[in-house]
Amino acid sequence: MSEGQENLRTTEVDLGGLVSVLATHLYSTPLVALRELVQNAHDSHTRRRLEDPDGSTGRPELIRVTADPARGSIAIEDTGAGLTEPEIHAYLATVGTGYTRMLREVTGSQELIGAFGLGFLSAFSVAEEVTVTTTSHREPGLGHRYRSRGGQQYTVDPAPARPRPGTLVELLLKPEHRQLADEQALREVLGRYCVLLPVPVHVGADEQPVNGVPVPWRDRPAGDPHAARMAFAAAFGRRFEPLTAFPLEPAADGSTDAVGLLWVQDGGSYGSTDNRDLAVYLRGMLLAEDARDLLPSWAGFIGGVIESNLLTPTASREDLQRDEHYRALRQALTEAVVNGLYETARLHPAAWRRILARHGQELLGAALCDDRLFTLLADDVPVPTSQGDLTAGALRAAGSGAVHVALGSGGGFEEMLYRAMRVPIARGDRYAVLPFLRRYAQLRDCRIVELGSESGNKELFREPEQPLPADQAGWLAAALAEPGERLVPARFEPVGLPLVLVPDREAELKARIEDDQADARIPSAALRLARAFTARTDGTVKARLYLNTDSPAVHDLLRAYREGHTGAATAAGLLRSVKVIMAAAASDGPAAGDLGAALAGIGTAVAALTAPAVPVDPADGLSVDLDRLLGLGESNGPDGTRGENEER
Repeated sequence: MSEGQENLRTTEVDLGGLVSVLATHLYSTPLVALRELVQNAHDSHTRRRLEDPDGSTGRPELIRVTADPARGSIAIEDTGAGLTEPEIHAYLATVGTGYTRMLREVTGSQELIGAFGLGFLSAFSVAEEVTVTTTSHREPGLGHRYRSRGGQQYTVDPAPARPRPGTLVELLLKPEHRQLADEQALREVLGRYCVLLPVPVHVGADEQPVNGVPVPWRDRPAGDPHAARMAFAAAFGRRFEPLTAFPLEPAADGSTDAVGLLWVQDGGSYGSTDNRDLAVYLRGMLLAEDARDLLPSWAGFIGGVIESNLLTPTASREDLQRDEHYRALRQALTEAVVNGLYETARLHPAAWRRILARHGQELLGAALCDDRLFTLLADDVPVPTSQGDLTAGALRAAGSGAVHVALGSGGGFEEMLYRAMRVPIARGDRYAVLPFLRRYAQLRDCRIVELGSESGNKELFREPEQPLPADQAGWLAAALAEPGERLVPARFEPVGLPLVLVPDREAELKARIEDDQADARIPSAALRLARAFTARTDGTVKARLYLNTDSPAVHDLLRAYREGHTGAATAAGLLRSVKVIMAAAASDGPAAGDLGAALAGIGTAVAALTAPAVPVDPADGLSVDLDRLLGLGESNGPDGTRGENEER
């Protein structure tokens, strides 16, 4: 004997502590106890068929769950194999030893669910006392009764043989779990847990089993397969109506055996919540209630039910191990969603239109994640715009071959200007809109005008034919612009609009990410990318004040300034006040300038315009013509002269 062997000691096990931990903390919800006990009943039927195939012929198989609210108890009864007394000691009362696992290893049967020998222990998570009355098909004349409080100690006594082999498990619920003794609640829970079990599961005296819904990928209905899929999805879906449903098939290369059904839900916006809803079943029993991570992250509108024999459960059998089968299933589900959307667009156009209308924004993001989806959606998916939802093609047509998108969060002078021009603007601040339209512009070889950026504004505001003299530009900047605003002479439509203030969206972004609180609000990786993007601007120019040099009002204002007209300063003050008021109405943030002062300025200008006329000596070279200055009189003729009927 070696020195190391001489020092070997046996590990002591605190059975009471182990049972307490396993029973109380292994499972996330007390409802799992019902799942485990019904699964044991299912495996008892499968075991009977494997061990006694001749005796099982014609034998009714069923599982019945009943509740006694007055007593605070639940009973699970089956007509399966039952247990002998040695089996009670060897398997029922031994933690970690499961007859089901051994039988599956011997027979290779994939119908058996149990794996760890821990399922029965879950009963003690909800019950203060558990009683098992059983008769084995091997000893149909003998009955045995197991009883335990807490799971640490138990008794086994003789009992009258059951009328036919099988097992009855009775749970005397703990006070805090007595609400489970409600047959309507049991119908809802077991209807989801057991929907794929082949053995009928009844609640109370119900004649119809809770798992009586036909399973379309098993039953292969003779009628319309799509109608059968929709019926199953409508029965299983808990929160949303299905818009369409499509199958999941096993992978051709054998990497996954998963089968099932996926559907598009009539759910909420992906911008507010992730509505992925996937239930995974292992050999017919619910394993993972919320396996959303198996679905692609962009598929927030997809629900489904799948089953597999290859997936590996965790010990609590409430989650899946992230192994090669899990990864293969993720890929298979992505393919199934993409193929299903193609199938819907091709075969079910009415459903496809509903999906586009209901999940347009989510699909914009999905299109950016998969080239096949972008090809499918590029010309059909709606984009939110200033004129409602429009396709990218409609945006392009309305913009005379260009797609216009605003970088701000709605409103602003860009939108006001385009409303006047009757051109829709896409909402670039909405989920996935801007990157989708950038990619669309590349695909369709069209221009994209990003309003609020310097490059986009150059598309919108053209350079004047002749630059303004420095003295005139300086006077206009002093008269019209606030600190942080840059005056930019330009030409744009409509000519009746003399000026427009456009916030610099890149400067706004720079200010937001350089805020002291930005580190707390924005993930570090995104913050680094945003700072790299805004490093190209110093942020000193907060907005650009575009002056429309094609506007008659601007022509007259500059002429009045050149001629030393006494109303030039008044008219400029009026335009400045109008600019601030328009900014307050159009801005999605704080208005530029002092709104109160602007309103007062309107009053001052009106008072000046309506003051009694003061005779002016013609020798002074000045004339009071403020109506013309504000563009209210006749416009100049093509040669720059006044109209024939204009009062001189």
